[in-house]
Amino acid sequence: MATTIRRAVIPAAGLGSRLLPLTKAIPKEMLPVGDKPVIEHTVRELVASGITDITIVVSGGKGLIQDHFRPNPALVAQLRADGKTAYADAVEEVGELSRLGHITYLDQHGPYGNGTPVLNAARHVGDEPVLVLWPDDVFVAEAPRAQQLIRAYEATSCPVLALLPMDPADSQRYGVPRVKEDLGDGLLRITGLVEKPKPQDAPSAYAAIGGYVITPGIIEELRSQTERWYEHRTGEIYLTDAINAYASSKAVYGQVIQGRWYDTGNPLAYLTAQFAAALADPEYGPHLRRLAELAEDRS
Repeated sequence: MATTIRRAVIPAAGLGSRLLPLTKAIPKEMLPVGDKPVIEHTVRELVASGITDITIVVSGGKGLIQDHFRPNPALVAQLRADGKTAYADAVEEVGELSRLGHITYLDQHGPYGNGTPVLNAARHVGDEPVLVLWPDDVFVAEAPRAQQLIRAYEATSCPVLALLPMDPADSQRYGVPRVKEDLGDGLLRITGLVEKPKPQDAPSAYAAIGGYVITPGIIEELRSQTERWYEHRTGEIYLTDAINAYASSKAVYGQVIQGRWYDTGNPLAYLTAQFAAALADPEYGPHLRRLAELAEDRS
């Protein structure tokens, strides 16, 4: 029987260079999508999926993340005294996420690469499986992406990657899994990933997008990579490299996620996510549609 997944890691130490100068002073994780910072969408997804221990791995200049989730009883009390009950409730609810998710923060140390924050957090994970979600993804789904990944892990007791169908022409933007077996309901046995292949070389029509269930075996591969890095001091530590090394001899699965994915890591993707969130809002959506219709009429 698979161990229950209680823990999650959110790597939030990146510079957000693709969004400069917007991210010069504001962490990319704190940019709003709808009425919430993008990282709050990730935290809410984890809490809604039953995660009770969240480690956010940060770097210098990320204090706003901690400030956002930190409870602020004085502000809540002032808002209630002023009769601003809805605002007080909203501020209090964000602070409650920190308690429900038992959020802790960890400074990133070690070589560059997206595997390093996962390894940094490993000391808090022990021998348990752990979810890893990036803080610049927003998923809109009936069942949260994290929950879909947890179910796939419970069915396999193996590492799981979040996948989405892709247009073959987009293969050079993603890691593309080599599929060994289709088990139904979107669950695929895979033998590794090919990073950014040309369309004619793509081994499948799926893209690996942000979301993983990582097991102790993957952590060991990351540890081995890091030890080799300190011997040679070249390259970066990538999570996908550890997954590929593990998959060469052990079972790894991909779960095709049901839902819509918004990546906010570059200007066009961020604007798309903002626009989609605004259109979906019951209060603002109708007004924005009217504006779009007026703009179309004038063109």
